[in-house]
Amino acid sequence: MDRAPLSVRLRRPRRGPDVRVLIAPDSYKGTLTSVEVARALAEGWRRARPGDEIRLAPLADGGEGTLVAIEAAGGWRRAEAEVRDPLGRAIRASWLIREDGAAAVIEMAAASGLSRLAADERDATRATSVGTGDLLRAALDAGIRDVVLGIGGSATTDGAAGLLAALGARVSEDLDAVDLAGLDPRLRELRLRIACDVTNPLLGPSGAAAVYGPQKGASPADVTTLDARLARWADALEAATGRHERLAPGAGAAGGVGFGLLCLADRLASLELRPGVDLVMEAAGFDEALVDADLVLTGEGRIDAQTAFGKTALGVARRAHAAGVRCVAVGGSVTPEGIAALAVVGARAVPASDPPLPLAEAIAAGAAPLIACGERLAREAD
Repeated sequence: MDRAPLSVRLRRPRRGPDVRVLIAPDSYKGTLTSVEVARALAEGWRRARPGDEIRLAPLADGGEGTLVAIEAAGGWRRAEAEVRDPLGRAIRASWLIREDGAAAVIEMAAASGLSRLAADERDATRATSVGTGDLLRAALDAGIRDVVLGIGGSATTDGAAGLLAALGARVSEDLDAVDLAGLDPRLRELRLRIACDVTNPLLGPSGAAAVYGPQKGASPADVTTLDARLARWADALEAATGRHERLAPGAGAAGGVGFGLLCLADRLASLELRPGVDLVMEAAGFDEALVDADLVLTGEGRIDAQTAFGKTALGVARRAHAAGVRCVAVGGSVTPEGIAALAVVGARAVPASDPPLPLAEAIAAGAAPLIACGERLAREAD
């Protein structure tokens, strides 16, 4: 694990009325968005220290909620495009354009996400990523050549076949043949950064169909069918592009969208797969805000053993530590392993409720425990 040096000297929050607090949490999945978490902590802090300067920089991991988090940081405006949902129906989907018009943020979930389908509509064998390709084309139409694409929360397992078709590729119905001659020539100018937090390969027991297919509506028989179809698609697309990407870490992300885009790397100006929280922090101007901060508050629903593998709280804590800024992470629940993971980079982990609440009670309480926690932390700074 890449660890920030422990020799960095941490700035303590200043006494008096002018502590500068940067609040940069992830969402509490299924309960509160990152924007709601940030606002709740800020409300509590202001109750105890109304004279302090507070800046909100809510974060996300590249899945659903990414647009809301980046938009809340400022410097972006929302746009809409007509796209196709995972079952091919016409819908309107949002994306973001930077105020200077030079960059965009696209959330795959906005067009091709599970949230676009009712529970009884989930069909991993039919769902297509074509709507995400529609959003990329809308960005190209707007003259944008610098795009961050978050691929979390997808409903699809098509290896990006639909996405490529929306951008001009000709794809056979069985995904056993592809012709890239008609690909949009503007892709040659596109700098694409993909927010990707998984390392699964495309195929096999750790691949897109086996690991993620069931949550997208796939039965055990469907998983076998999907994996075989993705294998045919891999043969066809790798032959067409001359790239062998089926084993690449992240190839299985978003039902194989990682694979499909990696195969196009030579046909783009640049392509990167990077941790989602890193890309969202960049788009939200986190580092610029950190320069002026005396204290960072971050957090997520669970601070546990998984935190050590690059979740949002650890990403924020590392950057705060490197900048010499004190960091506190607030978790809906906090385990000893989570405390230890953050302590490595000098951050403190605290539960939102003191004493901690059972999960059902915490969910029912909504933002109230976070408001109280923000106030509690602010009084500690007095």
